[in-house]
Amino acid sequence: MKTITERHQFILNKLQEKGKVSISQLIEEMNVSGVTIRKDLKLLEEKKLLFRTRGGGSINNPYAVERPINEKEFIKVDDKKKIAQAALALIGQNDSIIIGSGTTLFEFSRVLYPDKRITVITPALKVALELCNRPNVEVLQLGGLVYQSSSSTAGSFAEKILDELSCGVLFLGVDGIDLEHGLSITNIVEAGINQKMITLAQTVVVLADSSKFDRRGLGKICNLNQVDYIITDKEADPATIEKIKKTGVRVIIAT
Repeated sequence: MKTITERHQFILNKLQEKGKVSISQLIEEMNVSGVTIRKDLKLLEEKKLLFRTRGGGSINNPYAVERPINEKEFIKVDDKKKIAQAALALIGQNDSIIIGSGTTLFEFSRVLYPDKRITVITPALKVALELCNRPNVEVLQLGGLVYQSSSSTAGSFAEKILDELSCGVLFLGVDGIDLEHGLSITNIVEAGINQKMITLAQTVVVLADSSKFDRRGLGKICNLNQVDYIITDKEADPATIEKIKKTGVRVIIAT
C-alpha cells in the first residue's frame, strides 16, 4: 500500500467501519511510518474528510461546541430525564449536595423531592429557581457574574463562597468526556468553578448523555480518576464505557 490514494482510501474505509482510527493501528495495518500516517491524516482533515484527534482520527468532531442552554435543553430530552432519575439514588444520607449547571442537572433538580431536609448549593439560576420553594430543600445560590450561555454564575465571587463550604455529593455536568483529556466544558471561566466544587465534595457524580463521550471542550475540569460515578444513557459506546471503568470510575447506564 504505497500510493497516497490507496492509503487515503484505506483510512476512509476504516473510518466508515469504526468511526475512528488510531495512528498505531494504521502503522501496523498499512506497514508505513508514523510520519507518513500523520501527513495523511492532516491532508484528509484539510479536505474535511475527517477530524484529527490525539493519536488518530475520527469521523465525528471531537471538540464540543458551546451552545446556549435554551438550545441544549431540547437535545436527548428523554435520556436526560432517565439519567436524572438514576442520579437520585446517589444522594444517600447526605444532608448537603452541589448541583452544577447544565440541562441534565436541571432535569435532576426537577425530580428532586427529598423526604428529609437537604441543602443544595448551586451556581445554576434555573436550578435555584426550580428548588427555592421545594419542601425539605434549602438553596444556597452562589453569587458572581451570570453567563448567558448557561444561566449560571462563575468567577472569583462564587469561588470565595465555596472556600467556606463542604458537601457530600457533587452532581456535575460536562460538555466532553475523553479518556486522555478527562472532563471538560466549552466555557473556560466556568471550568474554574467546577474545579473548585470538585475539591470540596466527598463524592463526584457526572451526569452526561452519550453525545458527550469522545469529545473535548476548551476548559478542562479534571481527570477521570477524580470522578467516582458517571451516569449516562444506553447509547454510550460499550467499548468506551469499559475503558472508563478500568480507570476506576463506576458507570451507571440509565434505562
